[in-house]
Amino acid sequence: MIISIIIPTYNEEEYLPVLLESIKKQDFTDYEVIVADANSTDKTREIAEEYGCVVVDGGLPAVGRNNGAKVAKGEYLIFLDSDLELTEDYLRDVLYEFRMERLGIAITQMLPMSNKVEDRLFHEFANYFMISVENIKPHGAGCYGIIAKKELHDKCGGFDESLTFGEDTDYIERLAKEEPFKVLRNAKIGVSTRRLEEEGLETLIKQYGQSTINDFLGKRTDASELNYNFDHGHEKLTTSRFEALEKRMDQINEIKSRYDQTVQTYNDTRTRLKASHRNRSKKVVFYCVCGEGMGHAIRTGVIVERIKEKYDIYIFSSDRAYNYLKSKFDNVYEIGGFNTVYSNNKVKNLKTLGDAFKRNPTNIKVGYEILYKKAAQLKPDVIVTDFEIYASIVAKLRNIPLISLDNIHMITQTKYDYPKNKIGEMLKAKGVVKGYVVRPKFYILTSFFYPRIKPRKKAVIYPPIIREDILKLEPKNGDHIIVYQTSKESRELVNRLKILKNEKFIVYGFNKNLIDENLTFKEFNENEFYDDLATSKAVICNGGFTFISEAIHLKKPIYSVPATGNFEQVLNGFYVQKLGYGEYHEIMSAKRVANFLKRLPKYQKRLANVKKTNNDGIVRELIYRIEKYSLSK
Repeated sequence: MIISIIIPTYNEEEYLPVLLESIKKQDFTDYEVIVADANSTDKTREIAEEYGCVVVDGGLPAVGRNNGAKVAKGEYLIFLDSDLELTEDYLRDVLYEFRMERLGIAITQMLPMSNKVEDRLFHEFANYFMISVENIKPHGAGCYGIIAKKELHDKCGGFDESLTFGEDTDYIERLAKEEPFKVLRNAKIGVSTRRLEEEGLETLIKQYGQSTINDFLGKRTDASELNYNFDHGHEKLTTSRFEALEKRMDQINEIKSRYDQTVQTYNDTRTRLKASHRNRSKKVVFYCVCGEGMGHAIRTGVIVERIKEKYDIYIFSSDRAYNYLKSKFDNVYEIGGFNTVYSNNKVKNLKTLGDAFKRNPTNIKVGYEILYKKAAQLKPDVIVTDFEIYASIVAKLRNIPLISLDNIHMITQTKYDYPKNKIGEMLKAKGVVKGYVVRPKFYILTSFFYPRIKPRKKAVIYPPIIREDILKLEPKNGDHIIVYQTSKESRELVNRLKILKNEKFIVYGFNKNLIDENLTFKEFNENEFYDDLATSKAVICNGGFTFISEAIHLKKPIYSVPATGNFEQVLNGFYVQKLGYGEYHEIMSAKRVANFLKRLPKYQKRLANVKKTNNDGIVRELIYRIEKYSLSK
């Protein structure tokens, strides 16, 4: 069960059928409805039972909601007042946005079931107010579609039954201290205006205004202070109230005029903003990719293949990544990039820095000529960066929303473990990573380990992106070991494996075909590589994320030798060992490799528990973020 809808009632035979009928019409069907009734004297209970609702005893709203939650089977709880009406696709829209934003508690906006100007103004102001203070003082203007994780509801003790007014805002505030809160943007709920008619606009403004002021002062409001009663009747608008309201119409019309003027100004601004996008059938997305290694390019290839029909994609990269992506897609442009300099599997910081200075003038020129000018010409709706440095610069200069999608920002966005003797490398890596991608709208992280995301970080973690051809493979245990080294300086390390004469090693990464004793060197060929990997009994690699992820997916034990000084590789190798998928070593020793091979059954047992994943989730996440942040939305 996904959703439990909980409705407290008391004598609601007039309004409850409207709500239940709107629930019944939803396309989404994985829900239950629980009515918590406070001993109604009309046909409320009978109506609820006729609609197949679970009926429990209620009381005041807080009591009813808590009693409903106690029997709820859903993963998420939606609390509704009985005089509401769900809009089309309400449940689907609420659940989708709630999950995509990784929320613990949320509330939907209100749509008055009335055509009166004053009703529309009152509810639109309430929506605007809730949104404007959502990050300062999580707030609800009533129980108009509060959605919460059931586990969070239980953890926080539900609604405070001692409160006679504002128990909904108190509930939101307490849960929002534990997990993120948001006023949902995509779904609105139909709200009855009966209380406006019963109490009058002026009285309601005073009631909710006073309670809101009290909330911001940290005080709780009692219903008796506001002359508020859960057992309201169904009074119609009295003559005196009507006359009072009529006297205020001039004031309301003046407010409406200012409101309409503000809306018109806003719409004019949006129209000008969209002027360059009017004739587009698709949004334009720039996808900027780090050119070092092949992991960024491989990951990008998978993602772009999935979204290229939905968007006009323009890819920018350098070096090997550019060549790889150019062979697969149209609209691929070469820009400048930086590469880490290695020697004997060790990062050479001074040489890397020197090379960067030598290449920088050319890089900036090429980056400007291609990326910046293309951005000026095509006006992309959003830029996606997989750790490409110029994307941040162009995004800031052109005021284009930036989305980061990579594994490297695990270093800055999460709380992870790491070898304590690597603290210097960790601090250096953090500084570099923060400089590469500056303040994107959102971080989409991909990883085979899942530490907690740091507080107040706009980030989410998905499983590794795996090539479709790898996903289709059926792994078998053969008699060879794959050696994957992308640094030419690693040849000396690989030669040490000749000592293990009884073992067969297939070596990729040196761009040659050669048999040297028990080492078989192969040029990279995707189909042949897939077969060799799928039928291997283990792999030896550096700390490259993509290859490690594919090995884990195919349940191949891993011997990881990260490049010295490359903290991202160290972190990957460290977690390979921490999770029991293999071993992490600082050198490639034939003796250690031999001992590793003896322990393969232990690692295979741990890998057997790894759940199969696909790329659907991260693709869906990226599409959601593109739609949310793009300028043409």
